[in-house]
Amino acid sequence: MTPWFLYLVRTRTGTLYTGITTDVKRRFAEHQSGGARTARSLRGKGPLALAYSVKVGDRTRAAQLEYALKRWPRVRKERLIAGMIRLEDIEL
Repeated sequence: MTPWFLYLVRTRTGTLYTGITTDVKRRFAEHQSGGARTARSLRGKGPLALAYSVKVGDRTRAAQLEYALKRWPRVRKERLIAGMIRLEDIEL
């Protein structure tokens, strides 16, 4: 089974984008390219920086975490990036 990852990308304005993938390096390169595989919300917002990534298990868990994180306020996401919050402690 291929492991899934949750990741956060920071735009030049500091906005955080949350996504999931099986290959963080490839997906981040797609976002940076600005091409057809780039998330619409990231187009034209570069330079981009990979702020956070973590292996989360299967696709179901990855999607659940992505859904939860997209509803978090920015301050809480920044605390996750800084290591002040652990994903293992999150209840879904």
